[in-house]
Amino acid sequence: MDVIHGIIWVALGSVFGGMARFGISGLVARSIGETFPWGTLIVNTTGALAIGIFGGLASSGQGLVSEPSSWLFVVTGFLGCYTTVSSFSLQTLSLARDGELWRATGNVLMSLILCPGLAATGFVLTTRFVQ
Repeated sequence: MDVIHGIIWVALGSVFGGMARFGISGLVARSIGETFPWGTLIVNTTGALAIGIFGGLASSGQGLVSEPSSWLFVVTGFLGCYTTVSSFSLQTLSLARDGELWRATGNVLMSLILCPGLAATGFVLTTRFVQ
């Protein structure tokens, strides 16, 4: 695949990933409130689970994501724009600056435990059941 087609796949995935992040994090914030960044945590954890699943599918040679254009669209574009370390960082800093040290610490710990854990879970389950 040439570079131009790769850029197009990433751009298209990014559009949909950005819209999904905006919609889901906003829905969660409106439903639960914004005293803790639950929307960002939910987006990042579901994105981690999804990337684990897609990584497992790609490593087994199964599914659409084993094709380069699909990987660029789904993983690099959609999930790259859907998940957000920048929002996580800013929200954690804001909690700490506001004196909410327990919430800031909780956000860091939950993100560092849940995201890699869910990515590994998705990968292991997918590779176990897809072969």
